[in-house]
Amino acid sequence: MEQLFAIGDVHGEYDLFQNIVDYVDLSQQQLLLIGDLNDRGPKSKDCWLLGKKLVDEHQAIYLRGNHEEYFLQFLNDPEDWYASYFYNGGKETIESLLHPGATEEYSPTEIAMFIRSRYKELIHFLLERPLYYEWKHYLFVHAGVDLQKKDWRQTTDRDFLWIREPFHHGENHTDKTIVFGHTITPMLYGDMQTTALWQQDRKIGIDGGAVFGGSLHGVVFDEQGIVKDYELPNRNGPWNPTI
Repeated sequence: MEQLFAIGDVHGEYDLFQNIVDYVDLSQQQLLLIGDLNDRGPKSKDCWLLGKKLVDEHQAIYLRGNHEEYFLQFLNDPEDWYASYFYNGGKETIESLLHPGATEEYSPTEIAMFIRSRYKELIHFLLERPLYYEWKHYLFVHAGVDLQKKDWRQTTDRDFLWIREPFHHGENHTDKTIVFGHTITPMLYGDMQTTALWQQDRKIGIDGGAVFGGSLHGVVFDEQGIVKDYELPNRNGPWNPTI
C-alpha cells in the first residue's frame, strides 16, 4: 500500500482508539499499532480485542510494547512481578479482564491462573506480536533502537521495548526514519505540556500521552513523509503525566 496509518500508545482508552480507527481507510492504508494497548486506562480488554480484530480481519501490524511485555511477564511469574505490574497500570488491566475488585479478592497466582484459563487465545496472540516493522524507508518500533549498534537489528529485545534517553539523544546513522511511541512527547519536548508529534534527527515520537489527559495520534505516512496527523485530545480528565 502507498500509505501507512500509525496509531500511538492507547493504554486502555478504548473510546479514543475507536474514534481514531474511524479515520483509517483500511482498503488503502496499512494500519500499524505502535504497542501499549493495555494498562493504566479503563478498557484494556476492549482495546486488545479491537487490536486483535484489526490484525485478524484487516492485516494490521500490532507491535509489542513494554506493557504487553509487562503483562506477559506477570503471567509467567505472578508473585515476583505483581507489585511492580500493579503500580504501573496492571491493576486496571487485571480488573478489565476479570472484574472490578479482583485485585483485592485474589492472590497474584490466582489472578494469573484465572486469566490464563479464560484468555488462552488472546495470550497466544500477544506472544506473537513482532518487535518492529519496516515499511519503505521507515522503521516502526515501540520504544526505539540501540543507535550504538552497527546494525540496529542487533538491538536487544529489551531495548526495542524499553529504551529511552540513549535512543532519543543518540545520533541516527541508520538509513531509516524511526517512528516510535513509549515516551510521551511532552517529556521529549521537555516541557511536560506539548502533546504534538516530536520530530528530530529522522526520529518521530507519536505518543501524545492520551491516558494522562493528553492526546492520541493517528499519523498517515507515505514515501515522502507525513501526509496527515489526526490528534484526538482526551477530554475525560486533566493533564496528569505520571509514568
